[in-house]
Amino acid sequence: MSTSVRNRYLEGNYGPVRQELTVTDLPVTGSIPDHLDGRYVRNGPNPVVDPDPATYHWFAGSAMVHGVRIREGRAEWYRNRWVRTAEVAKALGEQPRPGRLHAGMDLAPNPHVISHAGRTLALMEGGVRPYELTDELDTVGPCDFDGTLLGGYAAHPKRDPVTGELHAVSWFFGWGNRVQYAVLGTDGHIRRSVDVEVTGSPLMHDFSLTCRHVVLYDLPVTFDLDAASTAVPRLFARPVRSLMAAFVGRRRIPDRVVALMMRFGSDAVFPYSWNRDYPARVGVMARDGDGSDVRWFEVEPCHVFHALNAYDDGDQIVAHVVRHPKMFATDHHGPNEGPPTLERWTIDLAAGKVIEERLDDRPQELPRVDERVVGQRHRYGYAAGLVTNADGDIDVGEAVLKHDLAFGRTNVRAFGPGRGAGEFVFVPNGPDAAEDDGVLMGFVYDRSTDRSDLVLLCAETLDTLASVHLPTRVPYGVHGSWLPA
Repeated sequence: MSTSVRNRYLEGNYGPVRQELTVTDLPVTGSIPDHLDGRYVRNGPNPVVDPDPATYHWFAGSAMVHGVRIREGRAEWYRNRWVRTAEVAKALGEQPRPGRLHAGMDLAPNPHVISHAGRTLALMEGGVRPYELTDELDTVGPCDFDGTLLGGYAAHPKRDPVTGELHAVSWFFGWGNRVQYAVLGTDGHIRRSVDVEVTGSPLMHDFSLTCRHVVLYDLPVTFDLDAASTAVPRLFARPVRSLMAAFVGRRRIPDRVVALMMRFGSDAVFPYSWNRDYPARVGVMARDGDGSDVRWFEVEPCHVFHALNAYDDGDQIVAHVVRHPKMFATDHHGPNEGPPTLERWTIDLAAGKVIEERLDDRPQELPRVDERVVGQRHRYGYAAGLVTNADGDIDVGEAVLKHDLAFGRTNVRAFGPGRGAGEFVFVPNGPDAAEDDGVLMGFVYDRSTDRSDLVLLCAETLDTLASVHLPTRVPYGVHGSWLPA
């Protein structure tokens, strides 16, 4: 292990916590709204064993889910649990959880956690299946939706607010130049899947859904053969690389071959990098399309991890996205390649072009919208404000941004120096509440106490309603959800 190498994603509040806790009756400052009855859960990387800082990528850390149970104005419990992949179970001296993997892919399901059809699911992408969790966040095992999920799944499904179905676009280097659009029914079974041809093998973390269309972001972060080959023993390195070069981004690799490759992959460098020769495109497919009807539109080279929302507007599609100028071009430890900014991309289906407009120059990420308006015209969006730190790195900031897209205004709620705010999730005050009538909730880390709070804000005013004081810190992570009881 390269102990002399610094890796900022292993330091400070990026660094892992070492214990799993169960704490009840948490202290609260302020008043939790009485109508809140459920769990706020959030996922993120938290290595269970110390990785090599020279090669560690933030996206690769073992998954740890943090949750707070809220009911009748009280914070009943806080729990944090590692998701028991085979690697985590072995490190903790436990037996692996039962369940079928896809192509030997058992990577940490750390980007997201949601609920659907009675299941709590820790999500991963890139060919990995979700892991099912109990209500108390203990691991059940890999989930293939009762045998209806034939491959891996996605980290960013979108719930249709009308039908309740989950729509997802999944990607996997073993599928050649294909990604897969799938619809998960309210019964928890995949009812439809469509293969879509793309340019090669991109990292397609998110997509957009409208009432009529699926919008895909085929952008120049692609599978890196050199990085993927770093952990292969020297004797096998040349034939393995030749095999991968012939298939990756071109033809489907048999699952059994991928499973064999994965035996060498646990110590590899993160295998996705900026590819300046790869075209940047946005694809539009009808929701009932078969993959042959996709129309592609060129955009300026960039990367999009997250889309806020999108909607149809006559012969146009309006998509709000967070745009990175590039990704994994020089920094191969985490997402740190220039300030990400909020943009409006108007896809003109009649004119055959995309109009790209910057809406806000402030660095930001992890955008969220009221999920009742997914795919529909929306007014508000919320994001985590970022900062450039003393080393010139893009880092977690001290504020939440609220965008009023109708009037072009942004309100900023700062938490003060030394307090780092991640993603905030919107929860409506009732089923018929207006779009901005609700609660924003998310974890805020306080460097002075080395602990975190679950902070509840009034979405309209951004004033604090309540702070739930946790007994530990919650490392900076990725996505979370409010899971109503």
